[in-house]
Amino acid sequence: MAPSTPLLTVRGSEGLYMVNGPPHFTESTVFPRESGKNCKAYTFSKDGTLFAWGNGEKINVISVTNKGLLHSFDLPKAVCLEFSPKNTVLATWQPYTTSKDDAAGIPNLQLYDVKTGTCLKSFIQKKMQNWCPSWSEDETLCARNVNNEVHFFENNNFNTIANKLHLKKINDFVLSPGPQPYKVAVYVPGSKGAPSFVRLYQYPNFDEPHAALANKSFFKADKVTMLWNKKATAVLVIASTDVDKTGASYYGEQTLHYIATNGESAVVQLPKNGPIYDVVWNSSSTEFCAVYGFMPAKATVFNLKCDPVFDFGTGPRNAAYYSPHGHILVLAGFGNLRGQMEVWDVKKYKLISKPVASDSTYFAWCPDGEHILTATCAPRLRVNNGYKIWHYTGSVLHKYDVPSNAELWQVSWQPFLDGIFPEKAITYQVVPSDVPSEEPKVATAYRPPALRNKPVTNSKLHEEEPPQNMKPQPGNDKPLSKTALKNQRKHEAKKAAKQEARIDKSPDMAPVPTPQSTPRNTISQSTSGDPETDKKIKNLKKKLKAIEQLKEQAAAGKQLEKNQLEKIQKEKALLQELEDLELGI
Repeated sequence: MAPSTPLLTVRGSEGLYMVNGPPHFTESTVFPRESGKNCKAYTFSKDGTLFAWGNGEKINVISVTNKGLLHSFDLPKAVCLEFSPKNTVLATWQPYTTSKDDAAGIPNLQLYDVKTGTCLKSFIQKKMQNWCPSWSEDETLCARNVNNEVHFFENNNFNTIANKLHLKKINDFVLSPGPQPYKVAVYVPGSKGAPSFVRLYQYPNFDEPHAALANKSFFKADKVTMLWNKKATAVLVIASTDVDKTGASYYGEQTLHYIATNGESAVVQLPKNGPIYDVVWNSSSTEFCAVYGFMPAKATVFNLKCDPVFDFGTGPRNAAYYSPHGHILVLAGFGNLRGQMEVWDVKKYKLISKPVASDSTYFAWCPDGEHILTATCAPRLRVNNGYKIWHYTGSVLHKYDVPSNAELWQVSWQPFLDGIFPEKAITYQVVPSDVPSEEPKVATAYRPPALRNKPVTNSKLHEEEPPQNMKPQPGNDKPLSKTALKNQRKHEAKKAAKQEARIDKSPDMAPVPTPQSTPRNTISQSTSGDPETDKKIKNLKKKLKAIEQLKEQAAAGKQLEKNQLEKIQKEKALLQELEDLELGI
């Protein structure tokens, strides 16, 4: 029997309601529309069978399968809701308050038994950030961060702390996914000259001197993001500073670190300078994708050795999203970018489609691995609110625009457990749609009055880098290490310098130094009759001359900057481009 289509939940000034997923897109009868603007929060259980929401008066819980109301809790101020992984506990949070009679404050984090509706435990949780306790997938373990300690409870018995992990100034922790043995990653920020560090532990081995499975310390870290892979074998750590002391970036400074539970750790070498926008694991747990660098940003897939596997080149993007089955990757530019998406088949590394979702503030894959949801929500954007459901081949299957006097606040898919939807073969044929396609508005570049009646010249602010496969090809040698590459460049630079010296001594030879690989016709001042082509040839020669000068500086022992080394690496491509242009003359 085929699984039912995931429902779409919509929350906004028009109320709270559900929409049937593709191919129907009609309002669902599973949940009667809750009118009004008082709904502050809703959540599905991990398997999508339970749904809880707050209407400003009560928190209600229903069964999605039989449409019956299970419980109603008197919590008018609750703004956060979360189910435990096996639907045993409902956690609710409301803003922390104190009173004259109770200076310590009123417990604002409640844990309810979903079967009986009784309150299992109440805690004081002052901050909204990381408010919800973390459960292991089988609910044997539950953990909370309390005053420099991580408290562990077993089998949902919240009256007894089964174990504690105590480290001075623990700022954050993340419990590993998957089955036993459970692991936990903890972050402790640096102070008084001491570095920040992330440590991995296996529960409950915390107290022995060498109990940590792995340890990674770093000085440049005001905050970190820790990402476990699905198999709980490794953690990616994005370490961020609020201020980039070099002044190069408005975003501060970020570095990406890899830590494995077997004790191995490494800094992931990102070939382009600039901020790290996004890092995501593939569901296979064997590779991850990073989006990084000053715009246009690069995107690269790395393996577990932190070696690049595939480079997607540069483009207007700041986010990456793997499909639930891990066979499709979407690279997108949202927020202050135009909403361009690139949909890639990551088994063949082939581009499937390039749709544009302008003004999008939200993106989510449907659990079926075929459909995509994009939305424009308030308060991030208060105009043109609405959502679209796409097929990954680029066609819009359903579109809803909120009336101009209304707002959309939240939209999301009903979740399903892994394995419910089978992986389907990727199609490159665009799926037909009844929704009329909209051509995205192309913003024309500003032209000053003096240039408006003159021909447009194709000038680009940035050089675009095409996608390239980084895997060593069969028969090729292993990729060179950093040191080997450096020595190779030094050798080439010395060779070029010697050749130049010979040219200078010989009066019969041309005075312009040319590398051996340069075609002879690069030094001839040929003209094509096309001013545009001649201009391109002239610019290419100028770049090649600059590369030769950099090589000379390297040969003389000067330490080159990273961007200068990148220029030298482009020599071969520039020579090929020049040869192609001159062959066309």
